[in-house]
Amino acid sequence: MVATAGIIIIGDEILSGRTKDTNINWIACKLDHLGIRLKEARIIPDKSDTIIKTIQAFTGQYTYVFSCGGIGPTHDDITTECVAKAFNQKLYKDAEAMRRLKLHYEGTNVEFNEARQKMAIVPTNSKLIDNPVSAAPGYRIENLFVFAGVPKIMWGMFDSILTELTGGKKLKSKTVSSNVGEGLIAKDLEKIENDFFNVKIGSYPYFKPGSFGTSIVLKSEDEISLQKAAEAILEIIIKLGGKGKIFDGNEIDDRSL
Repeated sequence: MVATAGIIIIGDEILSGRTKDTNINWIACKLDHLGIRLKEARIIPDKSDTIIKTIQAFTGQYTYVFSCGGIGPTHDDITTECVAKAFNQKLYKDAEAMRRLKLHYEGTNVEFNEARQKMAIVPTNSKLIDNPVSAAPGYRIENLFVFAGVPKIMWGMFDSILTELTGGKKLKSKTVSSNVGEGLIAKDLEKIENDFFNVKIGSYPYFKPGSFGTSIVLKSEDEISLQKAAEAILEIIIKLGGKGKIFDGNEIDDRSL
């Protein structure tokens, strides 16, 4: 069975445009390398009902769910209380989380006040996730991994839970780069994707001074089907009077042909 995943990005600052999200792309690349299929990513506001319903929907649908944001010390960091409600758990101040935070703030001029102690509060039935950057832990509850939203902190947290993730067969990929416009080959690509049901095909037009064309990215677990589909696309391009090349990998290649 193929492992699947969903990503939930929580924060009004993302939706307003004040903060640019980079976590989806970073996690997606990690999951692809592990052979875990990312099926959905959703950005939602700091609104309790929305967070609770999204967590319940995602955790019921995907093998792994990763949430980013809303576990800091401020009043609008409400993710943890929403997670507890979503899983019908209570909240408590975790002793180990408190120890880590006290040690982190010890010897600094920053007060370990009640607001910062909030970062030690987690749902019952959860397991702490290490935070090598700023000590305040994330946590796992069932198939949900709760991370901080700050990218560098999230990266450290994610790397600490890699051994808990079980991936599957990795997708292989090829790119067919051509000097043919996307509109000319769209119907043919649809037919090829129907003929090779285990190959996913995406087309990406490119434009640069003096030339334009289309790069077609193919992904599949089956190397033979992948190669045959790529060759079929190249044959169509040539029949249309165009030029094309097949490259290994999923990079969109717009080099001159």
